[in-house]
Amino acid sequence: MNKSLIEKLWRENPEIFKLLKESENLEEARQRLFKFSKDLEWKYREGEEVLHKLEYATALEAIKVFNNLISLRNEKIAGFSTLDYLRQVAKENQEIIHEIDEGFLEEVIHLFKAMKGKADISSGWLRPLLEKDGVKITDFAKIKGREAGISRSNYLDKLYEKVHNFIGRYPSGCDDELIKERKENRQKILEYFAATNDDWDDYRWHLKHIFHSMDDLEHLKKLVPLTEEDIEAIEIAIENKIPFGITPYYLSLFDFSHSDRKYDYQVRSQVIPPMHYVTLMKEHRKERSYYFDFMGEHDTSPEELITRRYPMISILKPYDTCPQICVYCQRNWEITGPMMPEGMVSKEALDKALDWFAEHTSMKDVLITGGDPLALNDELIKYIMNRLCEMDHVINIRWASRTPVTLPMRITDELTKLIGSYLKPGKRNICVVTHIEGASEVTPELAEAVMKFRRQGIYVYNQLVYTLETSRRFQNAAARIAMKKAGVDPYYTFYPKGKEETKDYLVPVARLWQERKEEARLLPGQFRTDEPVFNVPRLGKNHIRAWQDRELIALNKEGRRIYLWHPWEKGIALVEPYVYKDLPIYKYLQELAKRGEDIEEYKSIWYYY
Repeated sequence: MNKSLIEKLWRENPEIFKLLKESENLEEARQRLFKFSKDLEWKYREGEEVLHKLEYATALEAIKVFNNLISLRNEKIAGFSTLDYLRQVAKENQEIIHEIDEGFLEEVIHLFKAMKGKADISSGWLRPLLEKDGVKITDFAKIKGREAGISRSNYLDKLYEKVHNFIGRYPSGCDDELIKERKENRQKILEYFAATNDDWDDYRWHLKHIFHSMDDLEHLKKLVPLTEEDIEAIEIAIENKIPFGITPYYLSLFDFSHSDRKYDYQVRSQVIPPMHYVTLMKEHRKERSYYFDFMGEHDTSPEELITRRYPMISILKPYDTCPQICVYCQRNWEITGPMMPEGMVSKEALDKALDWFAEHTSMKDVLITGGDPLALNDELIKYIMNRLCEMDHVINIRWASRTPVTLPMRITDELTKLIGSYLKPGKRNICVVTHIEGASEVTPELAEAVMKFRRQGIYVYNQLVYTLETSRRFQNAAARIAMKKAGVDPYYTFYPKGKEETKDYLVPVARLWQERKEEARLLPGQFRTDEPVFNVPRLGKNHIRAWQDRELIALNKEGRRIYLWHPWEKGIALVEPYVYKDLPIYKYLQELAKRGEDIEEYKSIWYYY
């Protein structure tokens, strides 16, 4: 353990150090610290300690978190004592000191800063960059009227320039340079397979040439540069029937010149599994149906092919496979591979599921997902729509599909006209929810696929999963702008499922709050219509912007925050909350630093609780 970091910890709050050092036992330490925090809060509320209004608010939040961390009730829920770790460090217990990670100390250091009103939230993370350029914040107490309006407008122009520069780091797939590069990639793929442009425009050609087998891996190695680790991970996946697949179209979005993921990290991470992922999937392949079912869908299925977590909506899964496999797929426990024959459900099972929807008049909204249901043939899609539209109680039908992103050729005029024919204004709505992860996935082909739906009166929404690969400063803002240009409305931003096998994709929950407040907020309102949510196993979505839906209750030795997520039924019915162990903020920032990010630009993340 870094001795200087421990010294820094106690310098931030020597009073707490003294109380911990002098306490005879844990309970004495607890009582003395509760009194300390209560007295500190009272000083702020009485005005004895004068802080900026924003630092005051942050200090009170930090005191609340500190009280949570030293609470006996929370220790019982978490199964360990954060307070005892701190006390043992104060008493120089070398065994505990060696067990505690730097991430733990950094969390407490920043918590102490916030409690003392030193979080520096009030100045803002962009302010130093603006001041460096001589930009001044408008002081409305000193100037009024048109002079103030011009001053404020000039400041906002400079603020926009900074934001624009950040967003410019993430090119859209509709930018001329990327269009040119990908046309060259497409030509290389076509020449390799002795195919034509007409073949490329035919989705059936792509389905026949999905890269998913050992032979296909040899093709991949000849088409794009891959690292040795990439190749080994893909081999393990194929050998052990771990879901893996890439469409030729999506392959054309790769950087064909480099394997270092400098420019295409988001695209490659979607489909090339990390070594940890395939190792764990291989280890538990025999029991994967239950082991990897993070959302507990086995426990929320009243009928085969149906998942229900809410009163008026259920999921229908008529197709258990996709043209392409996302590594972090929630349903990696049931999907076997791309376009696998066993992914087609039986007619009997489908009819039973549709009968269930017919019998349950509470079902106002049907979410058709899978797998990727738009990979079904038109006749089966027509059959499903006919059945659902016979049900007067069903007023909204959502097709959830990543096909516009992975295989936009599948979105034909015939398909969109078919689905659009069931839209009945004032009676029934039809929409599509897709899964765009980054600006570079928004291509002219995707935009045209979206427009085909829009011409039929079908709106297209997006659910983005906020992973490590999509979480850099303003990266999601760039994606939102690219989506809006293509006619896609942001809908949800999901915190990734906390699955052990996909830990390489996780971010701290605080990063999602930070992005929403410090980046998304700078966009026009219609560009940031996505709601950030956390999916609680078996229960469903929790809107994470609300303090009342979560508690930060503990901090473990790794520096992982332990959250108690309250169910969406809170205030409606009694349902037990969910304990979640978050990714350490320190570890996340170190990973960003490895990738060339200036972590000073993320420093406020520690104060999002």
